[in-house]
Amino acid sequence: MFRLLSRTFGKYFTTKMAARKFFVGGNWKMNGTKSEINGIVEFLSKGPLDPNVEVVVGAPAIYLDYVREKLPKSIGVAAQNCYKVAKGAFTGENSTAMILDVGADWVILGHSERRNVFGETDELIAEKVKFALESGLSVIACIGEKLEERESGRTEEVVFRQMAAFVKALGSASWDKVVVAYEPVWAIGTGKTATPEQAQEVHCQLRNWMAKEISPEVSQKTRILYGGSVTAGNCKELAKKEDIDGFLVGGASLKPEFVNIVNAK
Repeated sequence: MFRLLSRTFGKYFTTKMAARKFFVGGNWKMNGTKSEINGIVEFLSKGPLDPNVEVVVGAPAIYLDYVREKLPKSIGVAAQNCYKVAKGAFTGENSTAMILDVGADWVILGHSERRNVFGETDELIAEKVKFALESGLSVIACIGEKLEERESGRTEEVVFRQMAAFVKALGSASWDKVVVAYEPVWAIGTGKTATPEQAQEVHCQLRNWMAKEISPEVSQKTRILYGGSVTAGNCKELAKKEDIDGFLVGGASLKPEFVNIVNAK
């Protein structure tokens, strides 16, 4: 069924690919001191970075202000998480207002580590996405399956379920500031990566699902990133695929090779 949908919609989406600006996000996770951040800022500032690529880095919350001050304005800054309400007795959480107040304009939500290490549910993540958008932030919304789910043939079931939670919360009217990141959990930080063909197949299925469940317009406009051990060595082949609109990069975003990944097109 999904392969049939891919054949049905594939030509339409391929011809429209030029409308989606390539996007590369760097998720620093729980890494970095001021000294280490200065090194990252140095190689990002030196570049050169392809001016036709949107670049956003996800810094630890405690350094968001510092990173925003140091980086060129052409590079966006993202928080790695936020909560679903404006304020209150939620020790350790960060509000959308705090993120905006220090000059960041993006937030990463639903990363596999939030789902699988900290136990966040599809519903909670969707509530966070909705509130972040209502607050004025742009969102990198992450989805992806675990190894046992892929091996049991449940990839589509899992990623469509995760996407359906977003659709239930957002409807069809709030997708302009959403970038979807497909990150197979088995390929994050493991050195393994989906082949370009495997990644493209899931991205195409996601785009076709969005056309059916949201709208063809949202499906065509929404950028779908690949994440999972993206490196300077594999980024160019991945970037050639018509439904891969960029990357969400983990460990490699801390190294100078991130510049090569930004320039993969």
